[in-house]
Amino acid sequence: MTQRIYGVVGWKNAGKTGLMERLVSEITGRGFSVSTVKHAHHSFDVDQPGKDSHRHRTAGAREVLLASGARWALMHELAQEAEPPLELLLSKLAPVDLVLVEGYKRDAHPKVEAFRQATGNPLIAPEDATIKAIAADVTLDSDRVVFDLDDTGSIADFVLSEVGLMPALAEGGGDV
Repeated sequence: MTQRIYGVVGWKNAGKTGLMERLVSEITGRGFSVSTVKHAHHSFDVDQPGKDSHRHRTAGAREVLLASGARWALMHELAQEAEPPLELLLSKLAPVDLVLVEGYKRDAHPKVEAFRQATGNPLIAPEDATIKAIAADVTLDSDRVVFDLDDTGSIADFVLSEVGLMPALAEGGGDV
């Protein structure tokens, strides 16, 4: 079975991470299993200098798997390799009901755009047909469904309907 995926995109400070966090909480609260993928545009580290895992990695280990009774994490150093495509990363996830993806705005999966007027950035949606809805903090005139950025329940209903995890919603959505 292929993974059901839905994305959250938007410019910096548009509310993407907050929306992702609320959607994960809302959707898992309804009994669905959810995994997430977050794209970072910069170098990042998940371990700390001085810790054993960091020492293994900086010594040259290609992969470091850190495990405990509570969780495990696999770190893979790309070295000179190109960043892997989203499709490859998704294939590494265990099956779940829904994978929510933050970022990867150029990929072809369906998305909701987080939009805050105060950022001064334009909407991405007019130039991107993969954006199926907008979650905004202002009223917008758009050919997409527009939700209030804080109406997590309605946005979750829309996403779950879009991926086939609940009956289709009536036309019109949850306009601001």
